[in-house]
Amino acid sequence: MLWSVLATAVLSALFLGDGLGVNLLIVAVPAALAAFFAARSAGRRLRPWTATWAVGGLALLAVPALRDAGWPTFLAVVSAFALGSLALHGSRSWLGVLIGSLGLFDAIVPGIIWGVRGIRARADGSRARWGAALRTTAVAVVLLVVFGTLFASADAAFADLLGGLMPDASFAEGPWRIFLFALGLAGALAAAYAAAAPVRWDGITVSPGKPRGRIEWALPLIVLNLLFAAFIALQLVVLLGGYEKVRAETGLDHAEYARQGFWQLLWATLLTLLVIALALRWAPRGGSRDRTLVRAVLGTLCVLTLVVVASALRRMDLYVDEYGLTRLRISVAAMELWLGVVLVLILAAGVFGARFLPRAIAVSAAAGVLAFGLLSPDGLIAEQNVQRFEARESAGIDIDYVKDLSADAVPALDRLPEPERSCALRIVQREVLHGDTPWYATSWGEARAKDILEKRPVQGDGRDCYRLGTDGVRDGYEPDDDGYDPY
Repeated sequence: MLWSVLATAVLSALFLGDGLGVNLLIVAVPAALAAFFAARSAGRRLRPWTATWAVGGLALLAVPALRDAGWPTFLAVVSAFALGSLALHGSRSWLGVLIGSLGLFDAIVPGIIWGVRGIRARADGSRARWGAALRTTAVAVVLLVVFGTLFASADAAFADLLGGLMPDASFAEGPWRIFLFALGLAGALAAAYAAAAPVRWDGITVSPGKPRGRIEWALPLIVLNLLFAAFIALQLVVLLGGYEKVRAETGLDHAEYARQGFWQLLWATLLTLLVIALALRWAPRGGSRDRTLVRAVLGTLCVLTLVVVASALRRMDLYVDEYGLTRLRISVAAMELWLGVVLVLILAAGVFGARFLPRAIAVSAAAGVLAFGLLSPDGLIAEQNVQRFEARESAGIDIDYVKDLSADAVPALDRLPEPERSCALRIVQREVLHGDTPWYATSWGEARAKDILEKRPVQGDGRDCYRLGTDGVRDGYEPDDDGYDPY
């Protein structure tokens, strides 16, 4: 376990200072081994849910290795930390899953103290063995440095290979590398300590709410269901009627209609989940008839809310078809879709029991973040906007927006004609081709973009881009006869 902790600290100092990529997986593997060895020494057995959390956390760390965009990477890293913490603590209740996802923070200070005590106890009885290990390590390092230097000076290809594999660390980066070493050491010790002595967050309980009478509890929810049903009846007309029906019923074109209601429907979905949670807290609990009433009323509300989710997604589809896809639009659409999954899980819990509901929702959130990252949102945004431009060139493409996308968007933007292609890829090319990112901090998306731009670099010096409007078409501001261009 101690060797795994030390490996985590050394790899953190060497690989985490230059960005995020496959280096997160490289560092996470020895940290996971440290937790495994500590749990095995403490007599803990590997349970199915623990394996699920652990495998899910490691899978999420594949997102920064594959995608260059920072925002899905951030979501994946945060979710991987939460799943790793759940794997160590093994929570199953609502509060246990919520607090357990952050429980690793609680183990940092105790883990460091525990590690220091363990090293002292082992050092007192095995000074000779520690001395031999240090001497062996020192001799191996000296041999590697001496012969590695000789071979590198003798062959340029070997020198390039060695330089690409070894991290580029300078003396000025010493404090930063020391901090990363300490961070990796503390994190691995915290994981091992939590695996050996987990805090049982499931022991924290919340007293159930006072049950209400059937009429007092059910009447407001029945009224809400009727309101949902009336709204959905009108929505179905629009959903099934198409664009012409939208204009006939509202007087608005489909894009204005979509923009008018999507956000309200998103908030309605969120508030419905809050209403369901409060209703379950105060639901009548007198017997089988009360359980049947609760399932009927809340099940109906869940089904009606699913139709609202479908209506919101349909509105977003209409809006995207007219104005294109953006990071905000794809994010909120993904959020709305996940809320629909949560409603389906609640319906299933009403039929089969709610024992696994907290963990099922946590798994669905992690799976959603993983799918969101692997699908490459920046790539999807670029692909959708390029397809709109190819289908309706008169609509143009928002160069000011797509030029700020990550390297994941390069394969789609590479299909644009000139000068739109060069204007969209100029910033990415400068970051990809002139960056000095080592292999372990380079994503697959960035490597693929580099290969494309090396074969087909951007053209021109960028002056044509000033004459392209935000919609990708000429905006009418051509240079005067004397060459002056105000834009």
